[in-house]
Amino acid sequence: MTTREASRIRIALAGEEDRPAIYRIRHRVYAQELGQHPPNAEGSLSDRLDAWNLYITASSNGALLGFVSLTPPGSPSYSIDKYFRREELPFSFDRRLFEVRLLTVTEPHRGREVAALLMYATFRWIEDHEGREVVAIGRREILGLYGKAGLKPLGRAAQSGAVHYELLSATIAEMRQATQARQHFVERLQRISEWQLDLPFRGPAACYHGGAFFEAIGPAFDHLERSREVINADVLDAWFPPAPGAIAALREHLPWLARTSPPAACEGMIEAISRARGVPVECLVPGAGSSDLIYRALLEWLTPGSRVLLLDPTYGEYAHVTERVIGCRVDRLELSRGDGYRVDPDRLQRALADGPDLAILVNPNSPTGQHVPREALEAVLAKAPSRVRVWVDEAYTDYVGPGESLERFAAASTNVVVCKSLSKVYALSGLRAAYLTCPPRIADEIRSVTPPWVVSLVGQVAAVKALEDPQYYARRYTETRHLRAELLEELRALGGLEVLGGAANFLLCSLAENGPDAAAVLQACRRQGLFLRDATALGGSLGRRALRIAVKDRETNSRMLAILRGALREAR
Repeated sequence: MTTREASRIRIALAGEEDRPAIYRIRHRVYAQELGQHPPNAEGSLSDRLDAWNLYITASSNGALLGFVSLTPPGSPSYSIDKYFRREELPFSFDRRLFEVRLLTVTEPHRGREVAALLMYATFRWIEDHEGREVVAIGRREILGLYGKAGLKPLGRAAQSGAVHYELLSATIAEMRQATQARQHFVERLQRISEWQLDLPFRGPAACYHGGAFFEAIGPAFDHLERSREVINADVLDAWFPPAPGAIAALREHLPWLARTSPPAACEGMIEAISRARGVPVECLVPGAGSSDLIYRALLEWLTPGSRVLLLDPTYGEYAHVTERVIGCRVDRLELSRGDGYRVDPDRLQRALADGPDLAILVNPNSPTGQHVPREALEAVLAKAPSRVRVWVDEAYTDYVGPGESLERFAAASTNVVVCKSLSKVYALSGLRAAYLTCPPRIADEIRSVTPPWVVSLVGQVAAVKALEDPQYYARRYTETRHLRAELLEELRALGGLEVLGGAANFLLCSLAENGPDAAAVLQACRRQGLFLRDATALGGSLGRRALRIAVKDRETNSRMLAILRGALREAR
């Protein structure tokens, strides 16, 4: 390691083992230096908010340089409750409000970029975890630091001991704007930091997904042989191979398929989908995976003035596109952990009656795996106002059982669109093939902004051959349901996990409140080659102890359980 690398400032989420050092620095700064609190014999300072707060730390060469604390949405209280009455404040205490507090840098390191890095990390963390608004009480002596991050004074002051504070707030959009205005400085922060947060340094250019297992394989695919060793349970790819006919066609004709231009409009693939699904060709639009269709359709339909309804929690790409890319107003139908994150049809019907421009439903939902039966959902959508366009993402519906898709309902409707990925349920994730089923008028809209050759020839051929073998996939879906049931019971037997039963090829787990958080367990698992998904960014109600685990074959499930058992012990 070079001297320059060793001196970089490491930005990371604090674990339980870091807290004693944080509390000692809090005592030294806020009790002994600033006189906000009386000194105590233990030389340690904490408060009741530390039971649910998280800390982002800055360190170098093993020494803690500073930290900042975040109070996540849904916490029992915020520190500002001590000084201000909520009803008098100009923002909502909802599941999108984060509080920033205790921005602290140790005395030898003040004047460096430590505080700026901590504030930037705070912004990126909140942005990546679907925050909408930030509130803080900042010491008057360092208000400039908060101002550069985009936070503005609200004209309200507070005092704690000898320390004077100002109440500050900003939306994430305002903080993003402040960051964009200082790009050169942000580039410098990136050069001097060792970024250890489980999210990209820069955003929101892309939504964060799984796929961290490619760290072991290499971004240039230098170690493809490691694909036989790592367990990529942080993505929801099928555990089984594609249909034998699809594999045979690719093996026999791959050199020709690789060098040949595909049919420009995916005609053969669309015909095969039409036959397999029983919907007219004119109701189908091809796409290079569901993400391609999401971006194309939503950017065509929505503007910053549009209002969108999302489930919370749900698949993160939808919030990313609607809020961060387009800038829509997003309303959330919040799902309760106490109710098993179930989507209540009556609540959904009332939310649709409120008239959003677009409602997006993932069914079965991710990361919860909860499914609304087709008949119940059709009854709700039939009563929705005709001006409300409804997008139903059915990436995992085939795992539920036959007859659960809304494709035929959507084709016969005026306002319902079903997004179908051929990736997850046909074991074709690497080939990026998907389609929309929708009324002909809506299909024409999206077809007009569809580029030619949108799906590769390899993808088109594999999709056609896969659709010709429904019996093979039906057997695999039945196996998946058995494997999921076995994994559910074995995970529950580990202890320290609350596991939610679902209808797809994954399970949502919540770690015990008195144990480690998701980040600590994930890191311990990765050291053993197991990659799981930190689900905390997928919804405000999930907290920081939620993991999503993909169902694999029986042998791999056993390996996952053994690694997870050891990781839970290590993280504790």
